[in-house]
Amino acid sequence: MSQKHVLLIEDEPHIAEAIRFILTRAGWCVAHEPSGTRAIERITAAAPDAVILDLMLPGRSGLEILAELRGQPCFADLPVLMLSARGQGRDREAAARAGATEFLAKPFANADVLAALERIVGGAGGSAAGGAAALSAAAPGRH
Repeated sequence: MSQKHVLLIEDEPHIAEAIRFILTRAGWCVAHEPSGTRAIERITAAAPDAVILDLMLPGRSGLEILAELRGQPCFADLPVLMLSARGQGRDREAAARAGATEFLAKPFANADVLAALERIVGGAGGSAAGGAAALSAAAPGRH
């Protein structure tokens, strides 16, 4: 079984390190990019199995990045887990409209990040699934 690769685009160092720790322990290879400005370049270079994308980033918002990704045929189906400190319904809806596969509001349990990522990538070896259905199925009150 080959190791899954995820690109984490998150500007908060403590959050990035916590996510990297839990995913690495679960067998994921995690690359990190703190800047929204370089996100597309890093995604293109890394060709990850999934992206964890913060909504609010320096240089460029996660929604802008996601819209650009979804506009490129090679990234149209790339699983994207959107994170936001603002877990309001409108943020969830904006993420769904932009093409997020799933959404988690901060703060969240480490197990929730791992479960969401494995769900959108298809676990250890399955195919990606989700889209707006995964967003609407995610429990809005879980943090």
